[in-house]
Amino acid sequence: MTEYFAYIQSAVICFLLTLLISPFVISFMKKEKIKQTILHYVENHSAKQGTPTMGGIIFLISVSIVAYIFFSGAKLLASISLLVFIGYGLTGFLDDFIKFKFKRNLGLRAYQKVLFQLAIAVTIAIFVYKNEYLGGKIILPFTSKTVDIGWWIIPLVIFVFLATTNSVNLTDGLDGLASSTTMCYTISIIAIMFLSLSTKLGGASALYIMEYKNLILLGFVLVGAMLSFLVFNCFPAKIFMGDTGSLALGALVASIAIFSRNTLYIPIFGFMFALSSLSVIIQVAYYKLTKKRVFLMAPLHHHFEKKGVHEVRIVVAYSVITTLLGLVTLLIELL
Repeated sequence: MTEYFAYIQSAVICFLLTLLISPFVISFMKKEKIKQTILHYVENHSAKQGTPTMGGIIFLISVSIVAYIFFSGAKLLASISLLVFIGYGLTGFLDDFIKFKFKRNLGLRAYQKVLFQLAIAVTIAIFVYKNEYLGGKIILPFTSKTVDIGWWIIPLVIFVFLATTNSVNLTDGLDGLASSTTMCYTISIIAIMFLSLSTKLGGASALYIMEYKNLILLGFVLVGAMLSFLVFNCFPAKIFMGDTGSLALGALVASIAIFSRNTLYIPIFGFMFALSSLSVIIQVAYYKLTKKRVFLMAPLHHHFEKKGVHEVRIVVAYSVITTLLGLVTLLIELL
């Protein structure tokens, strides 16, 4: 019961801290004229020109502070998750800063951004493989089995980090879309982690169970931060998270899943994130082959916008679908 109270308490405190920090960060961004430049071909968003950006700084601060205060006992995996969160956030910050500094919508070149992301991903992949609690172990969804894939965990972790961070980044195209979808995703992964704790971690050491519980707590803290950030990020947004926030979020949700051995649940709960990336891949590949487009605009949420669907409806749809995927998965697991 004490643990559950700590989970709820940490989420509430992170909610309040994010709520407290946000107005100051928004005011600072406005004062320093750190604002979003809207691409000319996204005419639906022309009214958003000049909205403060780099809002990811808000929850980078609140999540890191609150989580570290509430961690207890063995906390290596949760602490590394925070470092990865901050590392990817700094990569996004550099990208956003270049955009602001040089008054352009393109920051780091694609290969530069990938190199930064790859360096962190490779480091974590090697750490996972060598870690006594993790190694190549992953839980198989919809079963009670854990398999050991050995050194194959290294390319899998690298792929998961690159895919998840960039998918969340691509999903961050409408007010509140990435933050609300991330919140629903995180609630789902927390639910599965609770279930795994009682049914799938038999034989795990007491220290790993302690590490696992700190990862659950980190998930609660993230949910509190996202709920609070949505107060300022929902339509019409008072601030955008920028790459500072979207890359950090992608890295944190990937870390929590990987360190809890729930890597294979990412494409299930993160289906809407994957859809963003898949729509871009299809659009680019099809255009190169035929000089025609499958979607009116990619990622997919922009296609729906072009079809006349209001962005609030799109955001709600993404959140509802993510929540339903979590509920259906949990129901199947329980049965």
